[in-house]
Amino acid sequence: MAGYPMDMSPRYRNGANQAGTIIAVVADIMALILGLWILMYLLDANRANDFVQFVHDAARWLAGWSHDLFTFDEAWARVVAGYGLAAVVYLFVGHAIANRVHRH
Repeated sequence: MAGYPMDMSPRYRNGANQAGTIIAVVADIMALILGLWILMYLLDANRANDFVQFVHDAARWLAGWSHDLFTFDEAWARVVAGYGLAAVVYLFVGHAIANRVHRH
């Protein structure tokens, strides 16, 4: 068991690595949904489309805390700033937690 502390088995380390990977992937998916909505908004996607509506609903739920946080005059700037901030926070916090789990 070279490289592992006495109380940490390789099996435990593998579980921590898997948990860290799952956390990072979830954070990436959340940021992807938010980024996809920003792109759809900027490209004026058809909001009557079911897929566009699904992405919008998911992004609005994920960014509920940052939605309309900024009061720019232009609607596109509010969308980019509000949803973009949420995406960056999810990536930063999710990967920070994943790295912390990987180390322990």
